[in-house]
Amino acid sequence: MGLAMCPLCSDDEDIELLRTLDDGRRVMKHRCGYEWEHGEPALAKKEQHRSFGDLKARFPTPDDVDSARLERAARLKAKYLATQPDFDAQVAAYWSKYQEIFSPDGLGSCDPRLLKDFANSDVGAHPGNQATFNSAWNAMGDAEAGESTRKTIEYLLYGPDDVPLEDRLQHLLAGTKPFAMTGFKEALLTRVLCVVQPERFLSILKYTTAAGGKREIARAVYGLELPAPESVNWTLGRLILWSNDLLHTLVGEGFANQQHSAAFLWWAKDQPGGFQ
Repeated sequence: MGLAMCPLCSDDEDIELLRTLDDGRRVMKHRCGYEWEHGEPALAKKEQHRSFGDLKARFPTPDDVDSARLERAARLKAKYLATQPDFDAQVAAYWSKYQEIFSPDGLGSCDPRLLKDFANSDVGAHPGNQATFNSAWNAMGDAEAGESTRKTIEYLLYGPDDVPLEDRLQHLLAGTKPFAMTGFKEALLTRVLCVVQPERFLSILKYTTAAGGKREIARAVYGLELPAPESVNWTLGRLILWSNDLLHTLVGEGFANQQHSAAFLWWAKDQPGGFQ
C-alpha cells in the first residue's frame, strides 16, 4: 500500500489512521480534518493477480447446467431439428471468398473496399448499424482506413502467439492498439472469427444485448448466469470467446452449420419455460 497523502492538501504529514475496513482499506484523517479511504480492496487486488488459467477455470462449464435444463434444451432441439433449415446458398460462397481475403496473403493485397463491404454486409450474420465505422472510413479515405482495418484483422487472427486470442480481441475492443480501426468492434471482430473459423464460432455477434446475446441465451436456455462484462478481469474479449465455446459445446451436433445452431439458440431463448 502506497504512502498516504491528503487528497486535498497533498501533504503526507500529521496523518492519522482512524480504522481499517473489512476489505483491507484504511480510513485516514489529515490534520486539516479531511477523511478518506486509502488503498485498494484486498479482493480487488486478488482478482487483479488471477492468472488467465485461473479465470478460465472459474468460467461456467456444461457440467454446471441443471439436468432438467439440459432435458428441456434437448426437447427443444429435437422439435427444432424436425424442420429442415432454408439457408441462403450465397452464404457459403460469400464466406469462402472472405476466408481467402482474410488469409495472410489476401489481407496484404486485397482491395480496401472489400473490407468496407464486409463491415456493411449481413450475409450469414448481421453486425448491426456501422455508422461509427463508416464515418471514420469516409474521413480517413480508402487507403488509410483500409490499412487500419487490415492491421486490425491481421492482429486479431495472426497476432503474437504468446498473446491469447481472447486478449488480442480485448486489445482491439479497448482501443489499446494505435492501429485499431475506429468502429471495427465486437460485432465485426466476432464476424471475422465466424468467417475464418466457421466450425467453432456461432454467428451470435454480441456477448450481451437486450435483443439476445450469448449471455442472455445462456441464461434463458440453460439457466447459466455468465459474468457481467464489467466484472474485474472478466474482460469482454475473454467472455466473448469462452461463452461461444460453452454454447457451442452445449448445443451439440446435428445442425447443418453454426448459423443453424445460432438460429436454434435464438429460437429456444424465446420458448416458454426459460429464464429471462
